[in-house]
Amino acid sequence: MFILYFIRALCFSCLIHFSCFSESCCSQLPSRYQLAPIGMVHIPGGTFKMGAYYDEAKQDEKPAHLVQLDDFWMDATPVTNRQFKEFVDDTGYVTTAEKAPTLEEIMSQVPPGTPAPSADLLVPASLVFKPTEGAVSLTRSHHIWWDWVAGANWKHPLGPNSSIEGKEDHPVVQISWFDANAYAKWAGKRLPTEAEWEYAALGGREKIKYVWGNEAFSEENPQANIWHGSFPYKSTKSNGYFGTTAVKTYPPNPYGLYDMSGNVWQWCSDLYHANHYREEAKKERSLNPGGPDKSFDPQEPYATKHVHRGGSFLCHSSYCTGYRITARMKTCPDTGLNHLGFRCVISGKEVR
Repeated sequence: MFILYFIRALCFSCLIHFSCFSESCCSQLPSRYQLAPIGMVHIPGGTFKMGAYYDEAKQDEKPAHLVQLDDFWMDATPVTNRQFKEFVDDTGYVTTAEKAPTLEEIMSQVPPGTPAPSADLLVPASLVFKPTEGAVSLTRSHHIWWDWVAGANWKHPLGPNSSIEGKEDHPVVQISWFDANAYAKWAGKRLPTEAEWEYAALGGREKIKYVWGNEAFSEENPQANIWHGSFPYKSTKSNGYFGTTAVKTYPPNPYGLYDMSGNVWQWCSDLYHANHYREEAKKERSLNPGGPDKSFDPQEPYATKHVHRGGSFLCHSSYCTGYRITARMKTCPDTGLNHLGFRCVISGKEVR
């Protein structure tokens, strides 16, 4: 209570105007009295085993290896449409999906000799999920449930006839890695490393598969916003196929972080390399790792990719089970998807 009164006394004039968080006021406080960044959660530093310990995990999630992290602060929720709009209104920023791709950009990501795309595809557009008409192969057909939709972007996630009106507190989507970094820089933050993301998702626990624990996902009493029904053609959720929910709809993890599982995938700062964990496991421990120096995806070796984590409303146990804590996904940094967003972090030393 003494500390609270001490802060109020120093910032009384600011409090009258509801601006106690301004630099001119609270930056005068001794460092031990600094207030937490608004909307962020403190994640204490520590050591943990990063990666999967169970058989059904994918090969790029193994082997588990020792990682040591300093403390940091993480956004309690993914960045919302409301927050991203504030950034755009302040800066005039234009997202990747709102700009037409160039032929050079596209051809640099595909094997030599690949036919060039039709010129009518070189328009501002993004990828939107499209349910199939029936059951399909889940190992060979993933491209058929995505459409390149002209006019799809963060303001119109499903195309020009869609809107974010009434969804101000839903996670922003159709955000490229470049867009996420631009927002983070504006906000005085950065994207989390993959190690920071996984450590935060664990919430101080060990050997758990899911953010909520080890029990299987329940459609009757859902623990997160993921796919209900038969993927990718039959959704049994009341809100249908396209289902972001407002942040904080589901319970947080022990650190107070929401939507670390489901709702939207979240960009990390790291490049993706299929063999990275094997190299990290050769070390006694990794201290604040920032990912590999170069990208490599054997499925698309000519494309540079970054990692995203957490799964989304499209994840299902029959397909990616991306809502597992150790699950990894990789995507080219210029890609936007209607189930891909982000959250930010600040290094602990920057807040002290």
